[in-house]
Amino acid sequence: MNSDLIAGMAALVAADASPEVLAVRGDVVVVRVADVVLKAHERGTDLGVLTARLRLAADPRLGGLLLAPRSAPAVVLGRVVTAWPMGTPVPQGEPEDLPMEAAGRMLAALHRFTSADFAPPVPAAGAVPRMRRAVRDLALHTPAADLVRRAFATLPEFEAGGTTLIHGDWHLGQLVRRDGYRLIDVDDLGVGDPAWDMARPAALHAAGVLDAQAWGRLLGAYLDSGGAGVPRADPWSVLDAPARALVVQMAARALSAAERDGTGLNDAQEALIDACARIVSTHEPIRRG
Repeated sequence: MNSDLIAGMAALVAADASPEVLAVRGDVVVVRVADVVLKAHERGTDLGVLTARLRLAADPRLGGLLLAPRSAPAVVLGRVVTAWPMGTPVPQGEPEDLPMEAAGRMLAALHRFTSADFAPPVPAAGAVPRMRRAVRDLALHTPAADLVRRAFATLPEFEAGGTTLIHGDWHLGQLVRRDGYRLIDVDDLGVGDPAWDMARPAALHAAGVLDAQAWGRLLGAYLDSGGAGVPRADPWSVLDAPARALVVQMAARALSAAERDGTGLNDAQEALIDACARIVSTHEPIRRG
């Protein structure tokens, strides 16, 4: 099926070039054809909501922040497919070489926009549903998986709402270089709590995966650029709960991917499982999910 899907995706591009598969992550398939990147989104993707997100990404006011799509979405073999200009991913190297300052400035700039700046409909960000879906999709019943579910049960009931425009699934893999840095992957773009855009790096820092200096560079650049989602005096007053949620999400995704691919966990993923154990040991369950 993937071969038919890839051929159908490639046919959307008028180029004499063979498709190159860049990534297959569960349901998602990413293919490059010449200088175009095509993404087949998860089955069940809401075309109307995604179209609203693409409209935001194409807004010229966000042109210095978000990579704009090349065209409207298409449907190939029942799958929603979007097309994007090719960008250069951030290289994974030494922490001191990571563009933390640029990332912090971009998030601060993104968070200056609110739903009032755009014509409706402006979708709600997908950050919280993504986290819940990661746990719901965890089909394993192993000690590690049960630990993740126990950590999930300690989380508060995150309320929907917020008017700030956020990325919804931000990490360094969502940065590419094309006429400067641009944010990609708008599947969860929308309005919500801006603390969730800082929550993944905060979670990695809390788990011991992202070192204190790199985290400080990101947070400092965000605050110095006017980032309003995190208070300077006490960042963890708003980061603690979403960071714990992102630990749970990443741990659940790691376990599901390892089972699907027949691989073991790497050191960073093991650290997330250990962080789930600390969450369970220090937080009384608030709910069961």
